[in-house]
Amino acid sequence: MFTQSDLEQLAQKGISQKLAECQLKEFRIGFPFLRLKGAASVDNGICAPSDTEQQGYVESWEAYMQEGHHVTKFVPASGAASRMFKNMFEFRDGDHDAPVSDFERTYFDYLHKFAFFPALDDACTVMYGEGADALIAEGKYKEVANAMLSENGLNYGQLPKGLLQFHAYDDEARTPLEEHLVEAALYASSGGVADVHFTVSTEHRELFEKLVERIKPQYEEKFGIKYNISFSEQKPSTDTIAATMDNEPFRTDDGKLLFRPGGHGALIQNLSDLESEVVFIKNIDNVVPDRLKPATTLWKKIIAGVLVTAQRQCFDYLRALEASDVSSEQIAEMYTFLRETLCFRLDNESVWTESSHGEQVEWLRNVLNRPIRVCGMVKNVGEPGGGPFLAYDSETQLTYSPQILESSQIDQNNATYVEMFRSGTHFNPVDLVCGIRDYKGEKFDLPKFVDPSTGFISYKSKSGKELKALELPGLWNGAMSNWNTIFVEVPLETFNPVKTVNDLLREQHQ
Repeated sequence: MFTQSDLEQLAQKGISQKLAECQLKEFRIGFPFLRLKGAASVDNGICAPSDTEQQGYVESWEAYMQEGHHVTKFVPASGAASRMFKNMFEFRDGDHDAPVSDFERTYFDYLHKFAFFPALDDACTVMYGEGADALIAEGKYKEVANAMLSENGLNYGQLPKGLLQFHAYDDEARTPLEEHLVEAALYASSGGVADVHFTVSTEHRELFEKLVERIKPQYEEKFGIKYNISFSEQKPSTDTIAATMDNEPFRTDDGKLLFRPGGHGALIQNLSDLESEVVFIKNIDNVVPDRLKPATTLWKKIIAGVLVTAQRQCFDYLRALEASDVSSEQIAEMYTFLRETLCFRLDNESVWTESSHGEQVEWLRNVLNRPIRVCGMVKNVGEPGGGPFLAYDSETQLTYSPQILESSQIDQNNATYVEMFRSGTHFNPVDLVCGIRDYKGEKFDLPKFVDPSTGFISYKSKSGKELKALELPGLWNGAMSNWNTIFVEVPLETFNPVKTVNDLLREQHQ
């Protein structure tokens, strides 16, 4: 199947022949759909802390930070912003010269409200000899759009979201990268240091590094802290082989194997490389101006407090399980904690009741000694995104636990499951805080906790030829399947993504 040249190409990427063959096998047999117990809700699987509990969790987190633990803010930031400007590309390259659609009219009517308007105005002057307003007065709308999108202008059509100007302030316009630095200072700085890690694409890394070099001193002075800002790229070894529609290796015109990025699930390797104890994960575009940051800061502290409280309990139980004299009462308490706090449950209770004391101890030790994450969940208001479910362990089918699922993981031929997804009360805004060290202080090897059966296949094309692409289990989906998980309801105001350029006109981004 593979030529000597293929094997050399695989070796260059750090991909074994066995792994490539396994990926081709997955194209042939497909991935199984998960078996679902139900959609998670506040009544079953999602915690909604009271005001008193919220305050307690904030205090727990602040006490934890006072102890000097190593905390990192981890921000996936490699995606280009091209989809954000899809409508404006269509306008610039389309047949009509003036705005026609509601989207186009809104963009031009409120052009001055965009934080990047001053920079765009300058780009128009450089490219066309006059500013944006003058061009629009002459009906030269396409020129204004081109100044925003093209490489000779702002190049917003090709830059990553993290480098675009999102929010205007009296004396500056901030990028999402800068807003994440501000957030880190507010809830994730320990011992006078805020540790922030961005995953970026190779082609844009230098631009990120230059921005950080320029702005880092002003934010350190503003907040009286030091920033440790680092970058990593998706590893070539996490790329996946592409296949033809007949499930054979897809080859380019020069006969080479074609590889594609494995999706955000590949970042589990980057996450595993961190030396931190606790890691916040949040998408690059989910940021707000300073006036709206108090809610974000509060709820980040709350979910972090939930994490360290539950983690401390897990650690205490694991130390107790090492003792030879752990009592039946202690075992029962641990089992209740698993069921009620972690929502990790056996489908058939007799499996537990009929187990020996030793078997219960071993089972508890195995389940408790895992990475732990707390995931904020917002009420479903029709935004796209995955949802919180209680899903069965794909290997044994004996237990079910909280999992975040995308629509592609739901069997569309199962009417019951489709209805569960459609009528779910909450969805996933990618708002996580993770504990990635064990009770002995050792790093977990996070790739060992991935459920490889939760990848999926998508359909793409290359040079006019159809192909199949393999997506690895998503970072907060199958890549964390075998973690312990707690869902917490968080307010919708903490979720403010930017999917299109006009989303920047929303009140939350003004």
